[in-house]
Amino acid sequence: MKPDLHVRTLPGSPWQDVAAETSSAAPADSAVVHLRSADAPAEAWTGFGGCFNELGWRALRGLSAADRAVIFDALFGRDGLGLEIGRLPMGASDYAAEWHSYCETPGDHALDSFSIKRDQAELLPFVHEALARRPDLAFFASPWSPPTWLKRPAVYNHGRFRMEPAYLDTYARYFARYVAAYREAGVRVGHVHPQNEPNADQKFPSCVWSGEQLRVFLGQHLGPVMAREHPDVGVWLGTMNTPDYPGMYLPALSDEACLRHLRGIGVQWAARGIVHRLRAHHPELPVWQTENECGDGQNTWAYAHHVFDLLAHYLGAGASAYAYWNLVLEPGGESSWGWKQNALVTADPSTGRWQFNPEYHVLRHCAGFIRPGARRIPLAGGWASAALAYARPEGGVVLVTHNPTDRELRLSVELDGREASLLLPARSFHTAVWER
Repeated sequence: MKPDLHVRTLPGSPWQDVAAETSSAAPADSAVVHLRSADAPAEAWTGFGGCFNELGWRALRGLSAADRAVIFDALFGRDGLGLEIGRLPMGASDYAAEWHSYCETPGDHALDSFSIKRDQAELLPFVHEALARRPDLAFFASPWSPPTWLKRPAVYNHGRFRMEPAYLDTYARYFARYVAAYREAGVRVGHVHPQNEPNADQKFPSCVWSGEQLRVFLGQHLGPVMAREHPDVGVWLGTMNTPDYPGMYLPALSDEACLRHLRGIGVQWAARGIVHRLRAHHPELPVWQTENECGDGQNTWAYAHHVFDLLAHYLGAGASAYAYWNLVLEPGGESSWGWKQNALVTADPSTGRWQFNPEYHVLRHCAGFIRPGARRIPLAGGWASAALAYARPEGGVVLVTHNPTDRELRLSVELDGREASLLLPARSFHTAVWER
């Protein structure tokens, strides 16, 4: 049973159509995966996405309009990744050009000085170019730091929120003002998360929250304000970066005032091991992976295999969406505070040159075929943790896998009682589709 479509990527040779290939020489090593499309659960896949950051736009805006168009088509067009989700930073992220918030006037509880003027120059052009390809792009947002005067100490990096009612109420209204300002700018935010990585005390914009503090803010302030001013915008518990279920998740998830408003849970980095537990304990709440691990700026093929392992873990555990981190960066991917990270695309405004990086091809193998509405099929067999399978809403099955080893493998696929065989060269990525 040959697949109707089989594409593979090798280092330096992306996107080869190998469906018609035949091979008489079987490799010595083999692997097996079993799947039954009838086992696909009812929960549907939501989509893949990425984050919009200032340094990404600065890399892009130095290119020609024609080159930018090719990149945006590759990221958001139907023939490329077709990304369905965008993550937005509320104020400065760690990949902002400078640290900032939307209201830095101490004591301005009325938010009279609130303004997204900086975003209109440094971020929204990035977002609008994406919307030109995907008008239905769905957005979620989170702050890395509140306005500094809402924290102790009053700094962007590290510190904690001032847990006083007046400050909590101001901050909840800050979220509502942000949603309204972005809507006026033509961008509809679908849901908000109270804090990027509340366990991270960083030298870049950050703020530490306890699980109990998140419970108070979500249930008594942010939830009610959003329900009153933006009832169509969901409030999520996120973006969580810890597996500490009793300390960081349970306070909000056991509080009726919070559960009344919560629409989902966002996890990333060190929280990857808790997806199974969240799905088991709270099946009514979708779990999204909200930030891909970001590498070291080298954009190697070896790290691309690590990214595939992350995809397989999150999706296999039941996450219904997956957000990459930096879509585009300059060569080296260095942040304004000195960390070098990977990106799907490297663009050099000084030379006008750009390139797709290995992780772009990995994501294309998944996002190009696993579309919203698809249902994950549980896998069995020795290769189950190195593959993903989905039943497509239009019918048929898509299987995505890789071979991270240095030797060729033959993957035996048992699909609904039928058998197929895929040749997996060393260090390769694959997508196979059976139409029916």
